Amino acid sequence: QVQLVESGGGSVQPGGSLRLACVASGLADSSNCIGWFRQAPGKEREGIAAINTGGGRTYLADSVKGRFTISKDSAKNTLYLQMNGLKPEDTAMYYCAADNVDWVLRPLYKDWGQGTQVTVSS
Repeated sequence: QVQLVESGGGSVQPGGSLRLACVASGLADSSNCIGWFRQAPGKEREGIAAINTGGGRTYLADSVKGRFTISKDSAKNTLYLQMNGLKPEDTAMYYCAADNVDWVLRPLYKDWGQGTQVTVSS
């Protein structure tokens, strides 16, 4: 059974940084795609970053390119989302998701974490 646990959310001022972590357990040894999504109240879930654990290829949404970085530590079964230059519009609940299908930034993943809240305000 796949389990995904996010952490690292919080409140920061505009221009600040946060690093989110997603600890994954129960994933098959074969290649997986793990993504970060966010959802603000009243808005659709948005895919912002993804990584293919087999080849290491990464994907970033245009809205976060140049500010966010996705990375993984395979030894710790952990996926990270480094967020710099945060803006008020980045405020949302952030989720990680996993599947053995390369959904990339599409919210069609099979397994989801509970989410961690990120709030950016002055």
